[in-house]
Amino acid sequence: MIHFVLHDANDSVAVVVTEGVKAGMELSGWIMDDDRMTRVTARQDMAVGDTVLKYGIDIGKVVKPISAGEHAHVHNIKTKRW
Repeated sequence: MIHFVLHDANDSVAVVVTEGVKAGMELSGWIMDDDRMTRVTARQDMAVGDTVLKYGIDIGKVVKPISAGEHAHVHNIKTKRW
């Protein structure tokens, strides 16, 4: 069963494609760029100061804690450039 999809193996955020994922669960996911499977343990959240990687690129840092399943966007992630 696939629980999530990653674009790049180094991404810190993924798209969860199944319901009921909770912190501490072992999950199986598909890494699109490598066309391979991976396994991870779900984390509860991302803390302020954590780096966010998507598509293999540093897209910013967490400025407000992000809980599991919460929308990650400009209200809780900011660029490191400014």
